[in-house]
Amino acid sequence: AGCEGFNTAVCGGLNMVLFWDIIYWLIPAWVFILIPFCIFYYEADDGMLMAGTSVGAKPKSKLKEALCYESFVVVIFGLIFAMTYLFLNTTSIPVRDWTGPDFAAGPLYAITEENNSTFSASQLQNMGDEDSAILNANTVNTELSTMELSINPATFYAGLMAWLGWFLFACFGGIGMAALPLDLILAFVNRPHHMDAVEFAEAQRSLRDRVNELVNVGELLKIEQEENAQKYEKMGWRERRKAMAEEKKTWIKFKQAVYLMEEDAEDFANCTANYRNYNPLIPIFSLLGGILALLISLCWVLQIILYMLPTPPVTPFLNEYFRWFETWFNLFGVLSVAIFSFYLLICAVKGCFKFGLRFLFFQVHPMKLNKTYMSSFLFNIGLVLLCALPVVQFSASAFQDYARYTTVNQTFNVQLYYLKFFGWFWRSKVFEYALLVILLLTCIYLGCKPKDTSGGKDSISLR
Repeated sequence: AGCEGFNTAVCGGLNMVLFWDIIYWLIPAWVFILIPFCIFYYEADDGMLMAGTSVGAKPKSKLKEALCYESFVVVIFGLIFAMTYLFLNTTSIPVRDWTGPDFAAGPLYAITEENNSTFSASQLQNMGDEDSAILNANTVNTELSTMELSINPATFYAGLMAWLGWFLFACFGGIGMAALPLDLILAFVNRPHHMDAVEFAEAQRSLRDRVNELVNVGELLKIEQEENAQKYEKMGWRERRKAMAEEKKTWIKFKQAVYLMEEDAEDFANCTANYRNYNPLIPIFSLLGGILALLISLCWVLQIILYMLPTPPVTPFLNEYFRWFETWFNLFGVLSVAIFSFYLLICAVKGCFKFGLRFLFFQVHPMKLNKTYMSSFLFNIGLVLLCALPVVQFSASAFQDYARYTTVNQTFNVQLYYLKFFGWFWRSKVFEYALLVILLLTCIYLGCKPKDTSGGKDSISLR
Protein backbone atom coordinates (compact mmCIF):
# COMPACT_ATOMS: atom_id res chain seq x y z
CA ALA A 1 0.00 0.00 0.00
CA GLY A 2 2.88 2.36 -0.65
CA CYS A 3 3.70 4.61 2.31
CA GLU A 4 0.46 3.83 4.11
CA GLY A 5 0.43 1.02 6.61
CA PHE A 6 4.05 0.41 7.53
CA ASN A 7 6.32 3.44 7.26
CA THR A 8 5.03 6.83 6.21
CA ALA A 9 8.50 8.32 6.68
CA VAL A 10 9.41 6.99 3.22
CA CYS A 11 7.10 9.62 1.75
CA GLY A 12 7.92 12.33 4.23
CA GLY A 13 5.07 11.33 6.54
CA LEU A 14 2.41 11.81 3.86
CA ASN A 15 -0.80 9.80 4.05
CA MET A 16 -0.99 8.77 0.38
CA VAL A 17 -4.34 7.01 0.76
CA LEU A 18 -5.89 10.27 1.96
CA PHE A 19 -4.06 12.18 -0.77
CA TRP A 20 -5.51 9.99 -3.53
CA ASP A 21 -8.98 10.01 -1.97
CA ILE A 22 -8.95 13.80 -2.16
CA ILE A 23 -7.94 13.63 -5.84
CA TYR A 24 -10.67 11.07 -6.56
CA TRP A 25 -13.32 13.40 -5.12
CA LEU A 26 -11.96 16.61 -6.66
CA ILE A 27 -12.03 15.32 -10.25
CA PRO A 28 -15.80 14.56 -10.42
CA ALA A 29 -16.48 17.78 -8.49
CA TRP A 30 -14.67 19.79 -11.16
CA VAL A 31 -15.97 17.80 -14.12
CA PHE A 32 -19.65 17.66 -13.15
CA ILE A 33 -20.13 20.76 -10.98
CA LEU A 34 -17.64 23.59 -11.39
CA ILE A 35 -16.76 23.37 -15.09
CA PRO A 36 -20.33 22.81 -16.41
CA PHE A 37 -21.61 25.68 -14.26
CA CYS A 38 -18.91 28.02 -15.60
CA ILE A 39 -19.63 26.99 -19.19
CA PHE A 40 -23.39 27.49 -18.75
CA TYR A 41 -22.74 30.86 -17.11
CA TYR A 42 -20.42 32.23 -19.79
CA GLU A 43 -22.46 30.88 -22.69
CA ALA A 44 -25.80 32.15 -21.34
CA ASP A 45 -25.10 35.47 -23.06
CA ASP A 46 -24.78 35.25 -26.86
CA GLY A 47 -23.95 38.94 -27.16
CA MET A 48 -27.57 40.00 -27.70
CA LEU A 49 -29.48 37.98 -25.11
CA MET A 50 -28.67 40.25 -22.18
CA ALA A 51 -29.34 43.32 -24.31
CA GLY A 52 -32.82 41.99 -25.08
CA THR A 53 -32.34 42.18 -28.84
CA SER A 54 -32.04 38.45 -29.52
CA VAL A 55 -34.98 36.66 -31.09
CA GLY A 56 -36.90 34.80 -28.40
CA ALA A 57 -34.88 36.36 -25.60
CA LYS A 58 -35.97 35.35 -22.10
CA PRO A 59 -35.76 37.63 -19.05
CA LYS A 60 -33.45 35.30 -17.13
CA SER A 61 -30.17 36.23 -15.56
CA LYS A 62 -27.08 34.30 -16.54
CA LEU A 63 -26.70 33.02 -12.98
CA LYS A 64 -30.26 31.69 -12.84
CA GLU A 65 -29.95 29.97 -16.22
CA ALA A 66 -26.59 28.44 -15.30
CA LEU A 67 -27.97 27.12 -11.99
CA CYS A 68 -30.96 25.63 -13.80
CA TYR A 69 -28.80 23.67 -16.25
CA GLU A 70 -26.29 22.73 -13.56
CA SER A 71 -28.98 21.29 -11.30
CA PHE A 72 -30.06 19.05 -14.16
CA VAL A 73 -26.47 17.81 -14.64
CA VAL A 74 -26.02 17.16 -10.91
CA VAL A 75 -29.26 15.19 -10.65
CA ILE A 76 -28.52 13.01 -13.70
CA PHE A 77 -24.94 12.15 -12.79
CA GLY A 78 -25.76 11.92 -9.09
CA LEU A 79 -28.29 9.19 -9.87
CA ILE A 80 -25.80 7.42 -12.14
CA PHE A 81 -23.10 7.49 -9.46
CA ALA A 82 -25.47 6.31 -6.72
CA MET A 83 -26.95 3.43 -8.73
CA THR A 84 -23.62 2.15 -10.01
CA TYR A 85 -22.09 2.18 -6.53
CA LEU A 86 -25.13 0.42 -5.09
CA PHE A 87 -24.92 -2.53 -7.51
CA LEU A 88 -21.28 -2.62 -8.73
CA ASN A 89 -19.11 -1.81 -5.69
CA THR A 90 -17.80 -5.36 -5.19
CA THR A 91 -14.31 -6.46 -6.16
CA SER A 92 -13.32 -10.14 -6.37
CA ILE A 93 -9.60 -10.35 -5.68
CA PRO A 94 -7.93 -13.71 -6.45
CA VAL A 95 -5.96 -15.21 -3.55
CA ARG A 96 -3.91 -18.35 -3.06
CA ASP A 97 -4.29 -20.40 0.15
CA TRP A 98 -1.12 -21.35 2.03
CA THR A 99 -1.20 -23.80 4.94
CA GLY A 100 1.68 -24.00 7.40
CA PRO A 101 2.46 -25.76 10.67
CA ASP A 102 1.36 -24.38 14.01
CA PHE A 103 3.22 -21.30 15.13
CA ALA A 104 4.25 -22.98 18.35
CA ALA A 105 6.19 -25.59 16.36
CA GLY A 106 8.72 -22.99 15.24
CA PRO A 107 12.10 -22.38 16.85
CA LEU A 108 12.62 -19.89 19.65
CA TYR A 109 15.10 -17.03 19.36
CA ALA A 110 16.35 -14.51 21.84
CA ILE A 111 16.30 -10.80 21.11
CA THR A 112 19.49 -8.90 21.79
CA GLU A 113 18.83 -6.01 24.10
CA GLU A 114 20.14 -2.59 23.15
CA ASN A 115 20.44 0.64 25.03
CA ASN A 116 17.59 2.38 23.23
CA SER A 117 14.02 1.12 23.33
CA THR A 118 13.56 1.06 19.55
CA PHE A 119 13.24 -2.38 18.01
CA SER A 120 15.09 -3.19 14.77
CA ALA A 121 15.50 -6.34 12.70
CA SER A 122 19.21 -6.44 13.54
CA GLN A 123 18.30 -7.59 17.06
CA LEU A 124 16.97 -10.91 15.69
CA GLN A 125 19.20 -13.90 15.13
CA ASN A 126 19.83 -15.15 11.61
CA MET A 127 17.53 -17.84 10.20
CA GLY A 128 18.75 -21.40 10.66
CA ASP A 129 17.93 -24.93 9.51
CA GLU A 130 14.86 -25.10 11.73
CA ASP A 131 13.40 -22.06 9.99
CA SER A 132 14.01 -23.65 6.60
CA ALA A 133 12.24 -26.80 7.75
CA ILE A 134 9.21 -24.78 8.85
CA LEU A 135 9.08 -22.97 5.50
CA ASN A 136 9.37 -26.22 3.55
CA ALA A 137 6.50 -27.68 5.55
CA ASN A 138 4.09 -25.14 4.07
CA THR A 139 1.58 -26.40 1.53
CA VAL A 140 -0.04 -24.33 -1.19
CA ASN A 141 -3.37 -24.76 -2.96
CA THR A 142 -2.73 -24.87 -6.72
CA GLU A 143 -6.16 -23.40 -7.48
CA LEU A 144 -6.87 -19.73 -6.88
CA SER A 145 -9.84 -18.70 -4.78
CA THR A 146 -11.48 -15.27 -4.66
CA MET A 147 -12.06 -12.86 -1.85
CA GLU A 148 -14.99 -10.47 -2.32
CA LEU A 149 -14.70 -7.03 -0.79
CA SER A 150 -16.74 -3.84 -0.95
CA ILE A 151 -14.57 -0.87 -1.87
CA ASN A 152 -15.07 2.61 -0.47
CA PRO A 153 -16.95 5.26 -2.51
CA ALA A 154 -13.84 7.32 -3.34
CA THR A 155 -12.04 4.34 -4.89
CA PHE A 156 -15.17 3.20 -6.72
CA TYR A 157 -15.78 6.62 -8.26
CA ALA A 158 -12.14 6.71 -9.31
CA GLY A 159 -12.77 3.48 -11.21
CA LEU A 160 -16.02 4.79 -12.67
CA MET A 161 -14.38 8.05 -13.81
CA ALA A 162 -11.45 6.08 -15.21
CA TRP A 163 -13.81 3.82 -17.15
CA LEU A 164 -15.75 6.77 -18.57
CA GLY A 165 -12.58 8.68 -19.38
CA TRP A 166 -11.03 5.70 -21.16
CA PHE A 167 -13.46 6.08 -24.06
CA LEU A 168 -12.16 9.60 -24.64
CA PHE A 169 -8.53 8.80 -23.92
CA ALA A 170 -8.40 5.73 -26.16
CA CYS A 171 -9.76 7.81 -29.05
CA PHE A 172 -8.08 11.18 -28.56
CA GLY A 173 -4.91 9.81 -27.01
CA GLY A 174 -4.35 7.46 -29.95
CA ILE A 175 -4.94 10.30 -32.42
CA GLY A 176 -2.69 12.69 -30.50
CA MET A 177 0.21 10.25 -30.22
CA ALA A 178 0.41 10.24 -34.01
CA ALA A 179 -0.66 13.85 -34.70
CA LEU A 180 1.52 15.69 -32.16
CA PRO A 181 4.92 14.60 -33.53
CA LEU A 182 3.75 15.12 -37.12
CA ASP A 183 2.45 18.65 -36.54
CA LEU A 184 5.60 19.71 -34.70
CA ILE A 185 7.82 18.41 -37.50
CA LEU A 186 5.60 20.00 -40.17
CA ALA A 187 5.87 23.32 -38.31
CA PHE A 188 9.59 23.16 -39.11
CA VAL A 189 9.18 21.88 -42.67
CA ASN A 190 6.61 24.59 -43.48
CA ARG A 191 8.37 27.38 -41.61
CA PRO A 192 7.89 30.91 -43.00
CA HIS A 193 10.14 32.05 -45.82
CA HIS A 194 10.51 35.34 -47.64
CA MET A 195 7.97 35.81 -50.48
CA ASP A 196 8.66 37.47 -53.80
CA ALA A 197 6.23 39.91 -55.44
CA VAL A 198 4.30 37.24 -57.36
CA GLU A 199 3.85 34.98 -54.33
CA PHE A 200 2.88 37.96 -52.20
CA ALA A 201 0.18 39.13 -54.65
CA GLU A 202 -1.26 35.63 -55.06
CA ALA A 203 -1.40 34.95 -51.30
CA GLN A 204 -2.87 38.39 -50.57
CA ARG A 205 -5.59 37.94 -53.20
CA SER A 206 -6.45 34.47 -51.87
CA LEU A 207 -6.75 35.70 -48.29
CA ARG A 208 -8.81 38.72 -49.30
CA ASP A 209 -11.24 36.56 -51.26
CA ARG A 210 -11.56 34.07 -48.42
CA VAL A 211 -12.16 36.81 -45.85
CA ASN A 212 -14.86 38.43 -47.98
CA GLU A 213 -16.51 35.08 -48.61
CA LEU A 214 -16.49 34.14 -44.93
CA VAL A 215 -17.94 37.53 -43.95
CA ASN A 216 -20.79 37.04 -46.40
CA VAL A 217 -21.38 33.49 -45.25
CA GLY A 218 -21.38 34.58 -41.61
CA GLU A 219 -23.99 37.28 -42.22
CA LEU A 220 -26.19 34.82 -44.10
CA LEU A 221 -25.88 32.24 -41.32
CA LYS A 222 -26.83 34.84 -38.72
CA ILE A 223 -29.93 35.87 -40.67
CA GLU A 224 -30.83 32.22 -41.25
CA GLN A 225 -30.42 31.46 -37.53
CA GLU A 226 -32.88 34.20 -36.56
CA GLU A 227 -35.37 33.01 -39.17
CA ASN A 228 -35.04 29.40 -38.03
CA ALA A 229 -35.70 30.39 -34.42
CA GLN A 230 -39.25 31.32 -35.45
CA LYS A 231 -39.70 28.21 -37.59
CA TYR A 232 -38.65 25.89 -34.76
CA GLU A 233 -41.72 26.89 -32.73
CA LYS A 234 -43.99 25.39 -35.42
CA MET A 235 -42.00 22.15 -35.84
CA GLY A 236 -42.43 18.87 -34.06
CA TRP A 237 -39.79 17.64 -31.63
CA ARG A 238 -38.12 15.27 -34.09
CA GLU A 239 -38.08 17.76 -36.96
CA ARG A 240 -36.79 20.55 -34.73
CA ARG A 241 -34.01 18.38 -33.38
CA LYS A 242 -32.93 17.36 -36.89
CA ALA A 243 -32.99 20.97 -38.13
CA MET A 244 -31.00 22.20 -35.12
CA ALA A 245 -28.40 19.46 -35.65
CA GLU A 246 -27.95 20.53 -39.28
CA GLU A 247 -27.64 24.16 -38.22
CA LYS A 248 -25.06 23.28 -35.58
CA LYS A 249 -23.02 21.29 -38.10
CA THR A 250 -23.05 24.26 -40.48
CA TRP A 251 -21.80 26.59 -37.74
CA ILE A 252 -19.03 24.15 -36.81
CA LYS A 253 -17.91 23.99 -40.42
CA PHE A 254 -17.97 27.78 -40.63
CA LYS A 255 -15.87 28.13 -37.46
CA GLN A 256 -13.40 25.58 -38.83
CA ALA A 257 -13.00 27.63 -42.00
CA VAL A 258 -12.52 30.82 -39.96
CA TYR A 259 -9.88 29.17 -37.78
CA LEU A 260 -7.91 27.88 -40.76
CA MET A 261 -8.17 31.28 -42.44
CA GLU A 262 -6.80 32.94 -39.31
CA GLU A 263 -3.92 30.46 -39.27
CA ASP A 264 -3.11 31.26 -42.91
CA ALA A 265 -3.37 34.99 -42.21
CA GLU A 266 -0.88 34.64 -39.35
CA ASP A 267 1.47 32.66 -41.59
CA PHE A 268 1.10 35.32 -44.28
CA ALA A 269 2.05 38.01 -41.76
CA ASN A 270 5.09 36.00 -40.67
CA CYS A 271 6.17 35.72 -44.31
CA THR A 272 5.74 39.46 -45.01
CA ALA A 273 5.25 42.20 -42.44
CA ASN A 274 6.58 40.23 -39.46
CA TYR A 275 9.29 38.38 -41.34
CA ARG A 276 12.15 40.43 -39.86
CA ASN A 277 10.76 40.06 -36.33
CA TYR A 278 10.00 36.35 -36.62
CA ASN A 279 12.06 34.23 -34.21
CA PRO A 280 13.99 31.66 -36.27
CA LEU A 281 14.45 29.45 -33.20
CA ILE A 282 10.72 28.61 -33.07
CA PRO A 283 10.84 26.16 -36.04
CA ILE A 284 14.04 24.60 -34.67
CA PHE A 285 12.48 23.99 -31.26
CA SER A 286 9.40 22.61 -33.04
CA LEU A 287 11.62 20.13 -34.88
CA LEU A 288 13.39 19.07 -31.68
CA GLY A 289 10.04 18.79 -29.89
CA GLY A 290 8.66 16.73 -32.78
CA ILE A 291 11.59 14.32 -32.67
CA LEU A 292 11.29 13.98 -28.89
CA ALA A 293 7.51 13.45 -29.16
CA LEU A 294 8.07 10.80 -31.85
CA LEU A 295 10.52 8.94 -29.60
CA ILE A 296 8.12 9.04 -26.64
CA SER A 297 5.24 7.80 -28.81
CA LEU A 298 7.39 4.93 -30.10
CA CYS A 299 8.42 4.05 -26.54
CA TRP A 300 4.78 3.96 -25.49
CA VAL A 301 3.86 1.71 -28.41
CA LEU A 302 6.70 -0.68 -27.57
CA GLN A 303 5.77 -0.64 -23.88
CA ILE A 304 2.19 -1.61 -24.74
CA ILE A 305 3.23 -4.36 -27.15
CA LEU A 306 6.10 -5.82 -25.12
CA TYR A 307 4.89 -5.38 -21.54
CA MET A 308 1.18 -4.59 -21.22
CA LEU A 309 -0.48 -6.91 -23.73
CA PRO A 310 1.49 -10.20 -23.42
CA THR A 311 1.03 -12.50 -20.42
CA PRO A 312 3.68 -12.83 -19.11
CA PRO A 313 5.41 -9.68 -20.42
CA VAL A 314 8.21 -10.10 -22.95
CA THR A 315 10.37 -7.50 -21.20
CA PRO A 316 9.87 -4.80 -18.53
CA PHE A 317 11.35 -2.28 -21.03
CA LEU A 318 10.72 1.21 -19.57
CA ASN A 319 10.49 -0.21 -16.05
CA GLU A 320 14.14 -1.26 -16.33
CA TYR A 321 15.05 2.20 -17.65
CA PHE A 322 13.38 3.93 -14.70
CA ARG A 323 14.99 1.59 -12.18
CA TRP A 324 18.39 2.16 -13.81
CA PHE A 325 17.93 5.89 -13.44
CA GLU A 326 17.22 5.50 -9.72
CA THR A 327 20.52 3.68 -9.16
CA TRP A 328 22.39 6.96 -9.49
CA PHE A 329 19.71 9.66 -8.96
CA ASN A 330 16.24 8.84 -7.65
CA LEU A 331 14.58 12.02 -8.89
CA PHE A 332 15.27 11.18 -12.56
CA GLY A 333 13.15 8.05 -12.39
CA VAL A 334 10.21 9.98 -10.96
CA LEU A 335 10.66 12.77 -13.53
CA SER A 336 10.71 10.22 -16.35
CA VAL A 337 7.37 8.78 -15.21
CA ALA A 338 5.95 12.31 -14.96
CA ILE A 339 7.14 13.19 -18.48
CA PHE A 340 5.71 10.04 -20.04
CA SER A 341 2.40 10.47 -18.19
CA PHE A 342 2.04 14.20 -18.90
CA TYR A 343 2.80 13.52 -22.56
CA LEU A 344 -0.33 11.36 -22.73
CA LEU A 345 -2.49 14.25 -21.47
CA ILE A 346 -0.99 16.57 -24.09
CA CYS A 347 -1.73 13.95 -26.75
CA ALA A 348 -5.36 13.71 -25.58
CA VAL A 349 -5.86 17.48 -25.97
CA LYS A 350 -4.10 17.45 -29.35
CA GLY A 351 -6.10 14.45 -30.51
CA CYS A 352 -9.41 16.09 -29.53
CA PHE A 353 -8.52 19.23 -31.47
CA LYS A 354 -7.32 17.29 -34.50
CA PHE A 355 -10.43 15.07 -34.50
CA GLY A 356 -12.78 18.05 -34.26
CA LEU A 357 -10.91 19.93 -36.97
CA ARG A 358 -10.95 17.05 -39.43
CA PHE A 359 -14.37 15.46 -38.88
CA LEU A 360 -16.57 18.36 -37.65
CA PHE A 361 -18.35 16.31 -34.97
CA PHE A 362 -18.00 19.09 -32.41
CA GLN A 363 -16.64 22.60 -32.11
CA VAL A 364 -12.85 22.94 -31.96
CA HIS A 365 -11.32 24.65 -28.93
CA PRO A 366 -7.77 25.75 -29.81
CA MET A 367 -5.40 27.00 -27.13
CA LYS A 368 -3.30 29.95 -28.30
CA LEU A 369 -1.39 32.56 -26.34
CA ASN A 370 -3.57 35.65 -25.73
CA LYS A 371 -6.22 34.26 -28.12
CA THR A 372 -8.04 31.63 -26.06
CA TYR A 373 -11.70 32.00 -25.13
CA MET A 374 -12.89 31.15 -21.64
CA SER A 375 -15.09 28.36 -23.05
CA SER A 376 -12.02 26.81 -24.70
CA PHE A 377 -10.10 26.95 -21.41
CA LEU A 378 -12.94 25.22 -19.57
CA PHE A 379 -13.44 22.63 -22.31
CA ASN A 380 -9.78 21.62 -22.37
CA ILE A 381 -9.54 21.58 -18.56
CA GLY A 382 -12.54 19.26 -18.48
CA LEU A 383 -10.96 17.03 -21.12
CA VAL A 384 -7.70 16.84 -19.18
CA LEU A 385 -9.55 15.97 -15.97
CA LEU A 386 -11.61 13.28 -17.71
CA CYS A 387 -8.43 11.75 -19.12
CA ALA A 388 -6.40 12.17 -15.92
CA LEU A 389 -7.53 8.97 -14.17
CA PRO A 390 -7.28 6.82 -17.34
CA VAL A 391 -3.72 8.11 -17.72
CA VAL A 392 -2.98 7.31 -14.07
CA GLN A 393 -4.36 3.81 -14.49
CA PHE A 394 -2.58 3.34 -17.83
CA SER A 395 0.74 4.49 -16.34
CA ALA A 396 0.28 2.35 -13.21
CA SER A 397 -0.31 -0.68 -15.44
CA ALA A 398 2.54 0.17 -17.82
CA PHE A 399 5.03 0.81 -14.99
CA GLN A 400 3.74 -1.82 -12.59
CA ASP A 401 7.21 -3.21 -11.86
CA TYR A 402 8.61 0.23 -11.11
CA ALA A 403 5.61 1.35 -9.00
CA ARG A 404 4.82 -2.01 -7.40
CA TYR A 405 4.89 -0.68 -3.82
CA THR A 406 2.80 2.44 -4.39
CA THR A 407 -0.70 3.20 -3.17
CA VAL A 408 -1.95 3.90 -6.69
CA ASN A 409 -0.75 0.48 -7.87
CA GLN A 410 -2.68 -1.22 -5.06
CA THR A 411 -5.78 0.80 -6.01
CA PHE A 412 -5.84 0.42 -9.80
CA ASN A 413 -4.03 -2.88 -10.31
CA VAL A 414 -5.71 -4.76 -7.44
CA GLN A 415 -9.00 -3.28 -6.20
CA LEU A 416 -10.27 -1.75 -9.45
CA TYR A 417 -8.65 -4.37 -11.68
CA TYR A 418 -11.07 -6.99 -10.32
CA LEU A 419 -14.06 -4.69 -9.86
CA LYS A 420 -17.43 -6.04 -10.94
CA PHE A 421 -18.31 -5.16 -14.59
CA PHE A 422 -15.62 -2.49 -15.03
CA GLY A 423 -12.76 -4.88 -14.28
CA TRP A 424 -13.53 -7.00 -17.36
CA PHE A 425 -12.53 -4.12 -19.65
CA TRP A 426 -9.15 -3.77 -17.96
CA ARG A 427 -8.42 -7.48 -17.61
CA SER A 428 -9.30 -8.02 -21.30
CA LYS A 429 -7.07 -5.08 -22.39
CA VAL A 430 -9.98 -3.65 -24.41
CA PHE A 431 -8.84 -0.05 -24.16
CA GLU A 432 -5.17 -0.82 -24.84
CA TYR A 433 -6.08 -2.62 -28.06
CA ALA A 434 -8.43 0.23 -29.02
CA LEU A 435 -5.64 2.76 -28.41
CA LEU A 436 -3.23 0.88 -30.65
CA VAL A 437 -5.80 0.42 -33.45
CA ILE A 438 -6.75 4.11 -33.42
CA LEU A 439 -3.08 5.07 -33.38
CA LEU A 440 -2.41 2.87 -36.42
CA LEU A 441 -5.42 4.19 -38.34
CA THR A 442 -4.41 7.78 -37.52
CA CYS A 443 -0.89 7.18 -38.84
CA ILE A 444 -2.32 5.87 -42.11
CA TYR A 445 -4.81 8.73 -42.42
CA LEU A 446 -2.29 11.48 -41.62
CA GLY A 447 0.20 9.88 -43.96
CA CYS A 448 -2.32 10.44 -46.77
CA LYS A 449 -3.61 13.85 -45.59
CA PRO A 450 -1.00 15.47 -43.33
CA LYS A 451 -2.15 19.10 -43.72
CA ASP A 452 -5.26 20.60 -42.13
CA THR A 453 -7.42 22.28 -44.78
CA SER A 454 -11.00 23.42 -45.08
CA GLY A 455 -11.13 21.99 -48.55
CA GLY A 456 -11.61 25.33 -50.22
CA LYS A 457 -10.22 25.89 -53.70
CA ASP A 458 -8.29 28.95 -52.54
CA SER A 459 -6.61 27.20 -49.62
CA ILE A 460 -2.95 27.42 -50.64
CA SER A 461 0.33 26.97 -48.84
CA LEU A 462 1.72 30.29 -47.66
CA ARG A 463 5.12 29.03 -46.54
